[in-house]
Amino acid sequence: MVRSIKSAKKIKTKSKVSSIGDGSSSSIPSMPAKVWQPGVDKLDEGEELECDPSTYNSLHAFHIDWPCLSFDIVRDTLGLVRTEFPQTMYFIAGTQAEDASLNFIGIFKMSNITGKRRDLVPSEPVAGNSDMEIDNSDSDDDDDNEELGGSGSPSLQLHKVAHNGCVNRIRAMAQNPHICASWAANGYVQVWDFSSHLNALAESETQGAQGASLVKFEHKDEGYAIDWNPIVPGRLVSGDCKNCIYLWEPRSDEAWNVDTKPFIGHAASVEDLQWSPTEPHVFASCSVDGTIAIWDVRLGKSAATSFKAHNADVNVISWNRLASCMLASGSDDGTFSIRDLRLLKEGDSVVAHFEYHKHPITSIEWSPHEASTLAVSSSDNQLTIWDLSLENDDEEDAEFRAKTKEQVNAPEDLPPQLLFVHQGQKDLKEIHWHSQIPGMLVSTAADGFNILMPSNIHTTLPSPRMVLETRI
Repeated sequence: MVRSIKSAKKIKTKSKVSSIGDGSSSSIPSMPAKVWQPGVDKLDEGEELECDPSTYNSLHAFHIDWPCLSFDIVRDTLGLVRTEFPQTMYFIAGTQAEDASLNFIGIFKMSNITGKRRDLVPSEPVAGNSDMEIDNSDSDDDDDNEELGGSGSPSLQLHKVAHNGCVNRIRAMAQNPHICASWAANGYVQVWDFSSHLNALAESETQGAQGASLVKFEHKDEGYAIDWNPIVPGRLVSGDCKNCIYLWEPRSDEAWNVDTKPFIGHAASVEDLQWSPTEPHVFASCSVDGTIAIWDVRLGKSAATSFKAHNADVNVISWNRLASCMLASGSDDGTFSIRDLRLLKEGDSVVAHFEYHKHPITSIEWSPHEASTLAVSSSDNQLTIWDLSLENDDEEDAEFRAKTKEQVNAPEDLPPQLLFVHQGQKDLKEIHWHSQIPGMLVSTAADGFNILMPSNIHTTLPSPRMVLETRI
C-alpha cells in the first residue's frame, strides 16, 4: 500500500516542458549489448545509464509545480484514432503539495508533441463503421515514416482550480469528459464541471472560469478507489480506507444521489475499483486484505463473489476493455497476475503471474487497442509493458542474431512477455494509455510526467469483434 510521494517538493521552474528524447534515430554502440536489469545490476562509480532515443517513437517530459499522485487523460474531439504527429492531448491532475492550502487540480493542454509518423496495421477489415475516424495521411515511401512530425518543443497550457487538501485520485468521465471526480485526503469525494476550462484551452485562452464543484460527499475516512461506469453516464463508485464502497447514481447532468448504505465485504482498506466494460451493474474491488471482490449492485450490499488474489495488499486492478473476461491485479509484493473470470467457479482463475518487479505495483492498465498488452508501474522506478501473447522462439532469436550479427546478453530468466522497460522517473505513481493515440502512454511520478511511445509497440485497428464477454 504505497501511495504518497516521498517529500513532495515544489518544482522551481513552473510549467516547464522538456524533450528527453524526440524519437529520432541514433546509432547503436558496436560493442555487445547487455540487457540492464534494474534492481539486479549495479552501476560502477562514474557510470550512468543513458536513454537510447531510437527505442521510442516519441518521448517528452513536463511538470506542473507540485508532484501529482494521480491524473487522467481527457477524451477530446480531435479524432478517435490518431497516428500523425504532432499530437495534442488534454489532461487533469491533482497535486500533492507540502501545505494543504497550496493544492490544486490542474486542467492542461499539451500541444506540438512530436514523434515518428507510424501507420496502424489493420487486424481485419472493418466494414460499415461510420463512426471510426482515422487520422492517417498517405505515405510516399518508408522513409517518410521515420521523419519527426512537427518542429520545436511541446507547448503546455495550464489552468488551476483550488483544491482543499491533496488529491489522492482523479478520474474524468468517458461520456462527458468535462465532468471529473476527485478523491481528497480530507475524506471528501467531489464531482467537478471543468467545461469552461477545457473550452478555453481548446481556444488557447489563458484561463477559464473557476471550476464548478457540482456535489461533495464525505466518507468516514480518506480513500483512493474511484471509477466511472463506462456504460451508464454518471454512475460512479467510491471506496475508502474504512472498507466502505458507495454507489453514486446521477439524477441529472449536474446532480447525484449517493446511497448512504455502503457495500461491505472487505476486511481492510479498499484500494481500487473497476466497473465491468460490458455489464453496467457489475464492478470489481481490491483491498489491503489481499482479496478481489466482484459486486452486482442489483444483488444488495454483499459481494457476488470474493477470492484471495495475492499474499500481500492488492493495490490496483484493471478490467480488460477488449477481452472482458480478463482482470489484472498488482500487489504490494511486486507481483501482478492476470485472471480469466470465466474460471472463477473452477477455483484457479490465474492464467499468468509475474514476479519481475521487486517493489510494490503502483499502477496497472490494459491497452485500449491491444487485448493482450498491458502496462505496469512500480516503486522500483520502472514502467514495463507486457504482451501476454509472446513466447520464446529459439529459431527466431537465432535468425535475429544472424541478421544483425549482434550478441545480446539477455538474462535467461527474463520473461518473454516483457516487451519494453521505461526508466528515468523517480517514485512512479500512475500510468494511462491514451485511448485515441494508439501506443501512447503517460506516466506521473515525484519528478513530473513523461509522455512516451515505444517503437516496438505495433498497434492494430480496434474492432468491436475483439470483445470477449463474461457474465458474473
